[in-house]
Amino acid sequence: QAHLVQSGGGSVQTGGSLRLSCAASGYTVKPYYMAWFRQAPGKEREGVACIQSHSQTTYYADSVKGRFTISQNGAEDTAFLAMNNLKPEDTAMYYCAARWEFSWYPLRGDEYDYWGRGTQVTVSS
Repeated sequence: QAHLVQSGGGSVQTGGSLRLSCAASGYTVKPYYMAWFRQAPGKEREGVACIQSHSQTTYYADSVKGRFTISQNGAEDTAFLAMNNLKPEDTAMYYCAARWEFSWYPLRGDEYDYWGRGTQVTVSS
């Protein structure tokens, strides 16, 4: 049973930076994708960024392109989300997720079976 442990997050002012980490364990084959999603109160869950482990191909929501960067460590079992130039609209609970098969829609939440517990990111103006 795969297990995802998140760390990072917190509160910053507009324009600040934060970094999230997600460590995966409990599997014998590396995840095909690791991704970050977020959900703000009263809003639907949004796919933020995704990385395909073997090719290191990355995918981003338009709302974060140029500001957020997803990456993995060399073992491809930990994903990071570097968030720069943060805006109040980035305030949300952030969740990491992992998937073990190819997907045509790697930023869709319903494509993922394993999730972290979430970490709060708050950006004040």
